[in-house]
Amino acid sequence: MVIKPRIRGFICTNAHPVGCAAHVQEQIDFVKAQPKVEGPKRVLIIGCSTGYGLSSRIVSTFGAGADTLGVCFEKEPTERKTGTAGWYNVAAFHEKARAEGFYAETLNGDAFSDELKEQTIAKIKENMEQVDLVVYSLASPKRLDPETGTLYSSTLKPVGQAYTTKTYDTDKDLVHDVSLEPATEEEIANTVKVMGGEDWERWIKALSEAGVLAQNCQTTAYTYIGKELTWPIYGHATIGKAKEDLDRAAAALREGYTELGLNAYVSSLKAVVTQASSAIPVMPLYISLMYKVMKEAGTHEGCIEQIYRLFTEALYVDNPELDEAHRLRMDGKETNDETQAVIKGVWDQVNQDNFHDLADYKGYHQDFLKLFGFGIDGVDYDADVNPVVNW
Repeated sequence: MVIKPRIRGFICTNAHPVGCAAHVQEQIDFVKAQPKVEGPKRVLIIGCSTGYGLSSRIVSTFGAGADTLGVCFEKEPTERKTGTAGWYNVAAFHEKARAEGFYAETLNGDAFSDELKEQTIAKIKENMEQVDLVVYSLASPKRLDPETGTLYSSTLKPVGQAYTTKTYDTDKDLVHDVSLEPATEEEIANTVKVMGGEDWERWIKALSEAGVLAQNCQTTAYTYIGKELTWPIYGHATIGKAKEDLDRAAAALREGYTELGLNAYVSSLKAVVTQASSAIPVMPLYISLMYKVMKEAGTHEGCIEQIYRLFTEALYVDNPELDEAHRLRMDGKETNDETQAVIKGVWDQVNQDNFHDLADYKGYHQDFLKLFGFGIDGVDYDADVNPVVNW
């Protein structure tokens, strides 16, 4: 079939297998062009198929020479319907990694479930013995608690009081105000259940009890903190409460596995276009403005650049620099006062009439399309392609 993007709201409902493979290859090429990474050799990546999780897998294998086991939840293609972008990303990664002699396997299912944790442990025992890095990079709107059977849903709302700010509607090409009512205590608690640190802790507990964590293993969970412009809907909102729980979990992991020598960090990364960030009010406008400011300053980075620096400047250096909450901060090029002052100045000016002059929406939209394998140089989007790709 000939596959063209079908965009509905903040998601694209299809994906291009050749384009996704080309996007994965772009990231592999970047990593191969950098100095080798003195890092992990056997890596488990929970949430491995898109965004920062996918980049972590690419850096692990093609930078550090690591074997990898991935966990994700993706939709398989049929002859009449494309699979998800993550499905095609994983297929492309498998092909490239295995061609160079690396172990690469992926389990597709509910990462919150005990069943998938057990399957993962079995795979590690069978093929890797132990892992020396566990990356936790899940982004999900819902979580079924395996202990209680309760289904929790996350909410994107401010905490404490209503909030009105600017946003950009990508469907209508419209800059407008958006008002959000504050979350209830139940909504806050449910969001923490979905996006907080509880499942990360359950993964480490299961892996440790099974004996598949190597001595001095490292684990990191990814977060976004941002600054004042995004705090009302991110840092100081329901998502922020969940991210605070990641900090709690990281401290608990460090304290609970001292005999193993486990290093547990929350890694704060810069804002980029992802399927998750596209759904958050304010972020399309903020990221479009931030992209322009950082590109003009020569400081812009995508997922792969951020993760390469995380491995080489933080995770695998002696005495990494930590913030007051013991986090690894890779977002400094975005969150420093000088950059934020420029973004804030543009934010105060932006309106419907000048948005496309002040913002890099072209770059934002290009990155959005690339998430699904579209808009990539060298790919013939008029060609007839088979949507069925197997792992």
